[in-house]
Amino acid sequence: MNPVKIKLIEKKELLIIWDDVTESKLNLKELRKRCPCATCLAERDKQSKMYIPLFAENQMTVKSINQVGNYAVQITWNDGHNTGIYEYYFLKRFSEQTMIIK
Repeated sequence: MNPVKIKLIEKKELLIIWDDVTESKLNLKELRKRCPCATCLAERDKQSKMYIPLFAENQMTVKSINQVGNYAVQITWNDGHNTGIYEYYFLKRFSEQTMIIK
């Protein structure tokens, strides 16, 4: 499962078209809240289950997206945060989970 196209939609969603012809639309705010980098994971781990991270608008705006090998993308957010490597498996699973919640 690899993306054939990744596109920002109105600076609010990330559209991924996968090689199995499925599409994923990921909310950027939710994606930032679940940043997989070690710093963000540690911050979430030390909080209670009720913790809701709060971000300013510029922290949830994407500055750039770069491919990492053939397994992930690195998102650089407008506030400079760029240590999260979003593996394709993570993105696909995240999109499936958020579809169930809606």
